[in-house]
Amino acid sequence: MDRSSPAPDSGQLLEELLDSLLADFEFWFRRGLQLLELAPDSLVPPSEQRRLGTALTTGLAELAAARALRGASPCPMALDMDAMAPWHKLMLRVWSLSSLLRQAGVVLAEAEQSGPSLNPQWDDRAPGD
Repeated sequence: MDRSSPAPDSGQLLEELLDSLLADFEFWFRRGLQLLELAPDSLVPPSEQRRLGTALTTGLAELAAARALRGASPCPMALDMDAMAPWHKLMLRVWSLSSLLRQAGVVLAEAEQSGPSLNPQWDDRAPGD
């Protein structure tokens, strides 16, 4: 068996997995921007709100760029784990913000579920909350 060439449907699997992952990142970054609008200054200082808002906006732009690059490629293209690590950390910051707001009793608007991979039972709770 030749291990140098991938199976014919491995490219499709890669595309589906990455599309799902990128959709999840986008969902949580957009949700983070919504949560920042609800965050009282007494709970999240304005300077931190600005930093997180800037990071989320930058993350959304980076996701758009990654999608554009992948879309322009004539064959399936993976993303480097080092490139995605900051997105994961940013998503964890959104989950922390959500948890902080819930603990403070801030009423959160329902999240709009738009991606096929999103679990409607998450409702802003990080796994284990």
